[in-house]
Amino acid sequence: MKVAVTYADGKVGQHFGSTEYFKIYTVDGDKVSEGEVVSTAGASHHALVDFLLKQGVDIVICGGIGAPMVTKLSAKGIKVYPGVEVDPDRAVIDLLTDNLVVNQDRVHSGCKHNHSH
Repeated sequence: MKVAVTYADGKVGQHFGSTEYFKIYTVDGDKVSEGEVVSTAGASHHALVDFLLKQGVDIVICGGIGAPMVTKLSAKGIKVYPGVEVDPDRAVIDLLTDNLVVNQDRVHSGCKHNHSH
């Protein structure tokens, strides 16, 4: 299983759509590989789904994210855990031990910032 965490300045990135990096972990049973920081290479907001699919990601942990993006990710079989505010390494450990604190209020109805799609 692969887990991708939005990544900014050593923390969980707080806006999925503008993330420039993901920290991607491979999980085998209860063993977690050291996370590898991977650049999105400037992938646009909507291209992030394809980026994650190419990485083989099964789960996304993030801060804020739009409901339409959650729907797109879910349709591709990627589970989303929003509103996470802990260290990325801690987030993955918490996920695996059923202790991950998520905040569904961080899923917003749509794009509220200015950029072109």
